[in-house]
Amino acid sequence: MYEQGQLLVYTREPAPKSYSSGLAHSVHLAYSRDGKDFQALNQNYGILFARAVIDERDVIKPKGLKCPSIFATADGGFGIIAIRTNLDGSCDDDDQGKVLLWTSKDLVTFEEQAMLQLTDTSRVAEAYCQYRQEQGKYEIVWRDGEGNCYKNFLSELSAQTSLSAAQPLDKDCLLCKCDWDELALPQGAVAGNIIPISAQLGEKLLLEWLPLQNTAIEVPELFEAECAEQVKAVQATAIYSDGSNVKKRVNWQLDNIDFSKPGTYRVYGTVQQEQYQFPLAVGYADPVIIKWEGQYYFVATNDNVNNIGIFVRESPTVAGLFAQDFNERLILDKDESRGLIQTFWAPEFHIVNGEMHIFFAVSGKQWGPQCHVMKLKAGGKITDPNSWHDPVAAVRKDGSPLATDGITLDMTYFEQGDESYVSWSYRRNIGRPDDTGSMLYIASVDRERPWQLTSDPVLLARPLYGWENMEGTINNEGSYPLITHDRVYIAYSGGAANGYSYAIGLLYAEKGSDLLDISNWRKRPTPALSYYSVEGEYGPGHNAFYVNEHGDTMLTYHALPTREGSPRCTAVRRVHFDVNNKPRLDMCPKRDLNSELASVTMAVVVK
Repeated sequence: MYEQGQLLVYTREPAPKSYSSGLAHSVHLAYSRDGKDFQALNQNYGILFARAVIDERDVIKPKGLKCPSIFATADGGFGIIAIRTNLDGSCDDDDQGKVLLWTSKDLVTFEEQAMLQLTDTSRVAEAYCQYRQEQGKYEIVWRDGEGNCYKNFLSELSAQTSLSAAQPLDKDCLLCKCDWDELALPQGAVAGNIIPISAQLGEKLLLEWLPLQNTAIEVPELFEAECAEQVKAVQATAIYSDGSNVKKRVNWQLDNIDFSKPGTYRVYGTVQQEQYQFPLAVGYADPVIIKWEGQYYFVATNDNVNNIGIFVRESPTVAGLFAQDFNERLILDKDESRGLIQTFWAPEFHIVNGEMHIFFAVSGKQWGPQCHVMKLKAGGKITDPNSWHDPVAAVRKDGSPLATDGITLDMTYFEQGDESYVSWSYRRNIGRPDDTGSMLYIASVDRERPWQLTSDPVLLARPLYGWENMEGTINNEGSYPLITHDRVYIAYSGGAANGYSYAIGLLYAEKGSDLLDISNWRKRPTPALSYYSVEGEYGPGHNAFYVNEHGDTMLTYHALPTREGSPRCTAVRRVHFDVNNKPRLDMCPKRDLNSELASVTMAVVVK
């Protein structure tokens, strides 16, 4: 057992149509127990991305990075510096003499501190940092494009004013000298540097940044029962590699028990997990499932009819929604008299004030989707088109349109405490040089009239990271809430909306905080679900959540079965909450339930 491991920081070589520049030029991490074989964290997908800049036209200029370097900080944490570049890795003319700086206590959450101005006269080509305990300062040693070496000292990482002027060095300044050819590095790695870390921390990073695995199944060794129903109710506990667990149903075989005769009987069972094979519904994107009055309902953007109309499926079970003989009804069709003509996008069921609503976007004759809300009439049936009130366009608190200079779409709804909120995506100048990209907004809303805001819109997020802003798609869209006992999460999608790189990100705020104060929200720096997460699923995105009949939180989303040329298809899987109660969206069926552990046994005592 090694007492110390090694941590590698690196970027990757871009691979066309496989791993784009926006992904490759980011901070990656890998861990090695023996100092030679390095295992990529986050499945060799970027963990930290350079934040884009916004120009005077409100246009996003995406950025990448190169030459990342990691170092230990004085307080027992870590710092990472890197050189910011354009998204394709080329030199950024706006950042001469600067380096990016992040800090982290645990290499799980990160704080982006600043751009450090090391010099005004040279371009930084390579830089390393280390804490000099004898001086109580951080030493940043760097080299410019002509090979000249310099150093700066920094007293406090959070205080740029403590940065000293650059001092020239006469000798080779590289602190990191390593024979990379002798190491087993992750695929495509462009190595930065390596530092030692404790083996204990290394194992924690593997649990945090690798997919969780079902490692054990536990059932009672002995169970007393008076009838078959009591035995059937006994559940198994599935345990995962991080120590988290979840209850699962068991199909117990009770043929050998005679409940009229006292004794001890050995019973066998098979652990069950609700699973759905991908793809489920071909050509259905942005899927949402809800349970209402004992029935399950499914609604989605219907790519099969060119996004015209809202179609709903109904079944007493979720599996029935996707059976070959599924029941589907058109509840809202194209209607020129009401201005409902095109882009019937992203319909979502929401129960507001005890009443069923559908939030969606639609366009009139002139393309330009806007958020609308449609309410079910009292006593109405979801699948009956005549049971719905006319759609109402979302408006601001003064009754004016939600937007007059752009498009709005993907509105979602949630409640927290006594307040109700909506979140939606807004974009100006789409397809033009001054395209702002799609942005997420949040506002409070009137629960009696959920299409009317009661606060001013607040900008929640923009696609500033490389994974959100690639292949010409500048997206933060498809927001949907997930509320746990301690946090309010908003899942959203970024990247190429119809491509393999689409991915689901997470924003979160602590429960009880002011959700209209942007400072209370944090954005996870890397996706929670990407095409690197689950084999055979490309471009996973635009998700929603529901709770199934067994109490499991389930994730719906769409993905592509092939990297290119396939339609968007519905997918469903269980959300796992890890040992820290954080949602894991990448729990595929074989990791959720290890088939080799699914057969269980216990002794049943009949008295």
